[in-house]
Amino acid sequence: MASNYLDVQVYNDAPSVPSWAWVVCSSRTESGGVAVEFVLSVTEGCLDSYPLFMFTTLPTHHLTQEFVEPRMEQMVMALLRNVPVKRVYAVYGPDLLARVFARNWTQITGIQNLAHSPYYAAKLSFCTRQTFRNRAMALRADLTYEIRPADNNDIRDVAECCGGFADDSAPYSLTWDGAIREATFLVGHHQVWIHRIAQKGTSRSEIASIVAFTRNSETNATITKVYTNPKWRRLGCAERLVRKVCEYLLQSKVTVSLFVAHDNPGAALVYSRVGFVGLGPQEGFVPGVEGWTEIGFDRNFVQLGHW
Repeated sequence: MASNYLDVQVYNDAPSVPSWAWVVCSSRTESGGVAVEFVLSVTEGCLDSYPLFMFTTLPTHHLTQEFVEPRMEQMVMALLRNVPVKRVYAVYGPDLLARVFARNWTQITGIQNLAHSPYYAAKLSFCTRQTFRNRAMALRADLTYEIRPADNNDIRDVAECCGGFADDSAPYSLTWDGAIREATFLVGHHQVWIHRIAQKGTSRSEIASIVAFTRNSETNATITKVYTNPKWRRLGCAERLVRKVCEYLLQSKVTVSLFVAHDNPGAALVYSRVGFVGLGPQEGFVPGVEGWTEIGFDRNFVQLGHW
C-alpha cells in the first residue's frame, strides 16, 4: 500500500441530536483504488453514550504494531478535532487496536488509561448454520418452561435481569429506572428473548434467562447480553435459550456473533455446545475468532456512558 489518507465523517451533529461520528482510515491500493482499513465509531445507545468501538477489515493476526501505529496516530488526531475529550471514556476493539489507541490517546491528552486492568477482555466468536448444533435438553421433572420473544408484559421481569447483568459488569451499573428503560427498548425493538420457568402445577412463572441481540447488520446478529437469574442456574437455561435464539436468527443471518470473557470458561463451554467456534483449546486457530479488549480512561476526567 503506497499511501494512506484519513476521512472523517460526523453525522447527526445538531445540538438537539446525539452526536455520531466515524473515523475511517483508508489506503490506496496498487491499482489506484481505495481500501478501508480501520473504522472508529462514536455512537449513542438507548441508555447513554457507547464506548468507542474499533473495527478493521484486515485479518487481525496479520497486523503489526509498526503497521497500526502511524494510522492510529492520524485517527486519534482526527477524533480529537471532532469529539470532546470527556466523551472518550473507553475504547473497545481487537486487542492490538485497543492497546495502541489507548496509548496514543493518553500521550496526546494526558488522561491515563486502565490498560493494566481493562474493563473487559473477551474472545469474539461466531456461529453459522453449518456449525450450529441442535440438541434437545431435558429439564427437571418438577419444572416446566417456555421460550419466546419478550413482550410488553415481560418488561419488569426483563428489567430485573438487565439490572442483574449490569451488577456483574462494572463499572456499568444501572438504576431501576435505567433497567426499565433498557428493557422497554429491547422489548419494543424485538431484540430480547426470554426463558420462563415454573413449578409444575402452578400458574406463575419467572424469567430464568434472557438473551439480547442489539448490534445487528444485514448478514450478522450479535448477542450482547446473556443473563440467568442465580435462582435458576445450573439447569441449562442459558444454553437452551441461546440455542433457540441462534436457530431463529440464522433463518435470516449468515452468522451470529458473541463475546465471551476470558475469565468465564463455563460460558465458553456452553456457547461451544451451541456451535460457536474457536472457544475450545482443541480447536486451535479459527479465522475470525479473536481477542477483544475494553480499556477505560481515568473517570476523574471523562463522562462515563453505558453499553
